[in-house]
Amino acid sequence: MTTARASNPLITAATVITRIVVGGTFAFSGFAKAIDPWGTYYKITDYLLALGWDSALSLALWFAFVLAGAELLLGVLITVGAYRRSAPIAALLTLLVMTPLTLWLAITNAVPDCGCFGDALVLSNWATFAKNLLLLAGTLFLILSGTRVRGLFYPATQWLVAATTIAFAAYIAAQGYFVQPLLDFRPFKTGTRITADAHSSNSTDFAFIYERGGQRQQFTIDNVPDEDSGWTFIARVELPPKAPAATAVDAHTLALADEAGPMTDQILASDSNVILILFPNLSDVSVAHTYMINEITDFALDNGAAVYGVTAATDNEIAQWADLSMARYPMLFGDDSEIKMLARGNPAIVLLSSGEIRWKRTLGSITPEHLRKPQVTLHNLSDDFRPREQLRNAIVSYAIALLAILVLNHTYTGLRHISARRKSKPQQQNNSTDNNTNNN
Repeated sequence: MTTARASNPLITAATVITRIVVGGTFAFSGFAKAIDPWGTYYKITDYLLALGWDSALSLALWFAFVLAGAELLLGVLITVGAYRRSAPIAALLTLLVMTPLTLWLAITNAVPDCGCFGDALVLSNWATFAKNLLLLAGTLFLILSGTRVRGLFYPATQWLVAATTIAFAAYIAAQGYFVQPLLDFRPFKTGTRITADAHSSNSTDFAFIYERGGQRQQFTIDNVPDEDSGWTFIARVELPPKAPAATAVDAHTLALADEAGPMTDQILASDSNVILILFPNLSDVSVAHTYMINEITDFALDNGAAVYGVTAATDNEIAQWADLSMARYPMLFGDDSEIKMLARGNPAIVLLSSGEIRWKRTLGSITPEHLRKPQVTLHNLSDDFRPREQLRNAIVSYAIALLAILVLNHTYTGLRHISARRKSKPQQQNNSTDNNTNNN
């Protein structure tokens, strides 16, 4: 980077390093949120419920996209030194909101994980607060001294950097929302083999249904809300016996059960294929989805696979769904957080083969026409979604675009410099001629 005007080399070096640290942190945070908009949406919902802002829940998904894109954009602009005055000010305004919020979280632990970096990096609430304090200091330094050091891009091309970054964020967020995240930081990655433990629990557990602001939520005995939290107790329901703990390569567990008892052993030990239709929020699933769900069910059964629905809903909600959808598959009960980690989407589809996750995607990303193609089988149904390849292509395309803008930026500046020098030569010659004439 070159200086806009003479400045202390130490200030220049400090400015560049601060841009990289502050901008890189914002960019990483925005990328982690954009790559998994469902996870960002779930976390924002946790915040709104903890704050008692139930009326704003309908805006949570919209805010998830805006927050991810804004953080990624600010991070890139600060890192490359674009919009040297306005970008740090925007970052400061963001931190003035986030820092008090993270202090409140650190003191109350109302939301155990702030979700600043999604599932990519989990920090404690106190560590998050300390991180925000450091970012505040760095941002203030950039506001005071950052304009002394030029960025990589001149003002004429900075808008192209912003537009390219927004397009990149929109692409990865769209893939994460409509299909699956292009980069999976969760325990249940595609290719993970889950094996069931030999030990099981015969104890009886209960779930407690509470309501607040018209929304019902299920709690376990360990996390029932306080009386002053605004939640109203509705009912207590007995849960099916816990399934044997199923351990993946990272020692994570998945427990599934029906009314008769644990089903995890049966599903994971099966040599046949198993399709799981996940309903993280059964009450939000439209009846219009039933046609495609039935198409998937018929396709799976015709290919010799077993089909199960999985939800954390109450018995009454499951009974209502069965009546409305005329479901031809049994429903299993699973933990709400486990269902959301297994796959994103509502509903989402997961193929297990001998206990291994072969593929997963949202229901909406599969079309009836695709199912009817003769070459499509249960195992290659998701071959059109290649997350690693798509992410690699997106990053490479984004990097090439920024490089092209940088070349255009300096080419334009160089041509202007050459043009200015050519215009100055006749003027210099005229001045020289006039001086000679005067001397004579």
